[in-house]
Amino acid sequence: MANRGKKYLEAAKKVEREKTYSLTEAAELLKETGIAKFDETADIAIKLGVDPRKADQMVRGTVLLPHGTGKEVKVLVFAKGEKEREAREAGADYVGADDMVEKVKGGWLDFDKAVATPDMMGVVGKIARVLGPRGLMPNPKVGTVTFDLKETIGDLKKGKVEFKIEKGGILHVPIGKVSFDKEKICENIQALLDTVNKLKPLSSKGQYLKNIVLSSTMGPGIKIDVLAVK
Repeated sequence: MANRGKKYLEAAKKVEREKTYSLTEAAELLKETGIAKFDETADIAIKLGVDPRKADQMVRGTVLLPHGTGKEVKVLVFAKGEKEREAREAGADYVGADDMVEKVKGGWLDFDKAVATPDMMGVVGKIARVLGPRGLMPNPKVGTVTFDLKETIGDLKKGKVEFKIEKGGILHVPIGKVSFDKEKICENIQALLDTVNKLKPLSSKGQYLKNIVLSSTMGPGIKIDVLAVK
């Protein structure tokens, strides 16, 4: 912690580094150790007992957090005709086809999620190299390539988040804001864990949930007792 600021060091003193906390205790500590002047995002990191290099052990999915993320989500929809009207009526922030593709090509990225109808994927594919690395490329595996725009847009606005295992076998997922009541933080985390557990690969052997750490944007990590949340 040599390069940490004074506020961080004071917050870190409240967390026992080797101790694992119950979900409720962790949520309480999260609120106590938020040190920024802004409303920090609450993040959770989950180390899984899988090998992400193997295709049959890739863990990827979505979860609709019961209390949302606390963030206003801007949704871009690639659609045309009747589906364009449907997207606008469903609350999409931006809707278009080739015009939106050209806008993104020009460097515009003022949105958080992108959705496309299946017939638009040929057009959207032209900007895959822009959207893909940023996690914005519509994907049928997570429900963002669909004709059911009303439900999809509604879920994204309510707090549906996407997650994907990283090379180190870790999931990083935002689960709300530090300003949330501890009960809401706990319920959001539990919803995520329930979903992750359901996605356990059949080829994964041994302990699946190996380590869980909760933290705020600027605060210290808080270890959660894995056995207490199964």
